[in-house]
Amino acid sequence: MNEPFELRYDPIHKDYLYLHRTTTYNMGTFYHRHEAYELYLFLRGNVKFYIENSCYHLQRGDLLVLNPEEMHRSFSQDESEYERITINLQKSYLHRLSTPATPLSWCFDHRPKGKGNIVHLEEAELQQVLRLTGDLEEVLSSDAYGADILANSMLAQLLVLTNTLFHRTSIVPADIMPELVRRTMEYIDAHLGQTLTLEQLSSTFHLNSTYISRQFKQHTGLTLRSYILDRRISLAKACLREGLSITEACYQSGFSDYANFIRSFTKVAGMSPGRYAKQEL
Repeated sequence: MNEPFELRYDPIHKDYLYLHRTTTYNMGTFYHRHEAYELYLFLRGNVKFYIENSCYHLQRGDLLVLNPEEMHRSFSQDESEYERITINLQKSYLHRLSTPATPLSWCFDHRPKGKGNIVHLEEAELQQVLRLTGDLEEVLSSDAYGADILANSMLAQLLVLTNTLFHRTSIVPADIMPELVRRTMEYIDAHLGQTLTLEQLSSTFHLNSTYISRQFKQHTGLTLRSYILDRRISLAKACLREGLSITEACYQSGFSDYANFIRSFTKVAGMSPGRYAKQEL
């Protein structure tokens, strides 16, 4: 596997990272993850947002929550202004803000992977969120006495509001992921422990392998090989969390070469399998 690694696992070195951005150029990202929770508020633009094997055309007021295990990407479909607010929050920071009665990670963790990520805010709810983020921006640019405590307070209020909104919602947004791409992802996920080839996919879907590859790349930003690698590393992580040895995790996740497994895991996860296993104890 000599192709460049396309996958990204973005490190977050602070308790939280706040960004309010507007871009006017065509923008697309690879599927990636962050080593932190993410709040994402969409304000304007013509954007598709991919989460795992789903895709959504975003509307103003869409609020998304993502946990560190959820692959995602945004794709701006033209050069109209694309405005969004993103807040990345370390797990340890979120836990410090939480109480036994109010676990602020609920909206990130208590749902199936890649499902229930979006709530649409009505205008009054959106304005409530924007008041909080506006106050937060002002405090974060200040070095006045107590600014750090005020920032923590505003983030806590924002997370309480987010969890409340997700508790209340019953709306399921329209998923526009092309059927071929979704079925390809599902087939890969179901056969990770086995040999996976383009020929198998072509035979399964009765389609030309080049067509499958191009469609997959167009909608995910990844080659099939890179996607399979990511899924195998995710499976290996799950095996290590369950207490399996590094060797067992290697072969159960579909790797046939131990040295390649160590190299690939370290490159994608940002740490060796041994270090990952120790930090999960």
